[in-house]
Amino acid sequence: MQTTGTFTVSDWTPQPYASGITTGVDVGHAHMRKTLDGAITGTAHTQFSYAYDNTTGVGTYVALETFTGSIDGRTGTLNLAHTATTTGADTRHAAQLVIVPASGTGDLTGITGTGDIRIDPDGTHHLDLDYTL
Repeated sequence: MQTTGTFTVSDWTPQPYASGITTGVDVGHAHMRKTLDGAITGTAHTQFSYAYDNTTGVGTYVALETFTGSIDGRTGTLNLAHTATTTGADTRHAAQLVIVPASGTGDLTGITGTGDIRIDPDGTHHLDLDYTL
C-alpha cells in the first residue's frame, strides 16, 4: 500500500555534541518534534544527527524517530529510520527511509516498508510510505 502525509517541524532543539575531530562541515545532533497530517496523522519524536555546511548547503543527516498516530486509519506506533544527502544545488535529496521491522504496535503491528521524504518548492514537507501490513 502507498500513502502520503504532510508534516511540520514543531520543535528543533540542538543537543550538546563534540566529536573532538574537526572536518570540513559542522557536525551536530538535535531533537526534533513533528506534527503529521493527511493519510498519515500523528506526532513523531526524532533524534537527528548531521554533518552539514550552512554556507553551501552540502551535507548528510541520519535520523531515528518514533511515531504515534494513524496510517490510513490504522492506529498505533512505529519507528522510522532515514538518511539523506544533498549537494547543495539539488532540492531532491538522495534519501533512504525504512520502517523499522517489528516496531509496529496496535493496528500497525507487523508493518514493514520503505518511504521517502519530499520537499516541495514552497517548503511543504511530505512523508511518503510504501508499506505492507
